[in-house]
Amino acid sequence: MKKTTQNLRIWIVGGSQGIGLELVKIWLAQGHSVIASARNAEDSADLADLKQRFTKLSCLNLDVTDAADCQAKSHQAWSLHNGLDMWFYNVGAYQPMRIKEWDWESFKFMNQANYLGAVSLMLALQPLFSKQGAGRWVWNASLASYFGLPYGGGYSAPKAALVNLAESLQPELAEADIQLQIINHGFVKTRLTAKNTFEMPGLVEPKQAAYLINKGLQKSSGFEIRFPFGLRAMLSLLKVLPYRWSLGLTKKMLNKET
Repeated sequence: MKKTTQNLRIWIVGGSQGIGLELVKIWLAQGHSVIASARNAEDSADLADLKQRFTKLSCLNLDVTDAADCQAKSHQAWSLHNGLDMWFYNVGAYQPMRIKEWDWESFKFMNQANYLGAVSLMLALQPLFSKQGAGRWVWNASLASYFGLPYGGGYSAPKAALVNLAESLQPELAEADIQLQIINHGFVKTRLTAKNTFEMPGLVEPKQAAYLINKGLQKSSGFEIRFPFGLRAMLSLLKVLPYRWSLGLTKKMLNKET
């Protein structure tokens, strides 16, 4: 199965707002056939506007916390264009929590959105891609997966699990001619980062993040696409320092207010 770069069949899960919506716009402008999924994708005003201008856009509601829905919608998305060239998992949920405010339901939802939803879809899609004999999977993780920071563990822990899973699966998938890549990016101005009360270094708009992601996918076949440099360098340093130093540094990030 060979497709030209101007005629790709793309399914983006998490494509109704933020980075996902901007990627949908980029890919449609490039001439690709795009299926945009989200919990309420079929009711999205932004996607409806795009559908009026681009005939190659389809919208498909999907709840990634529902394994049965993931199974059914995977087959539905696959059948829309008789296969897929790229599956892009872009779902994210974030709720900062202090340990005394830790909420099980919020943590469970973050795990479903940031990690287990990708697994549910993977179980349905892997046999289809393997039978097709080629494909590309892209999982949008986060630089937060590099090192756990105060109050953000509910988000970064499942993102780290997603990256670890991708590392584990990449060699097997490569043997089946399925390319798996991860995106580790920094702070993007969305409804999620609006919850933060601290200064976010390297903060970019969703349009800029989508541009960098698409540029990275066009130029690189490497396992990881990551940006921005400054935040990546800082978190990479925390990862390699002895814990007595790295944890000493992150302790200074604690908000001392009660």
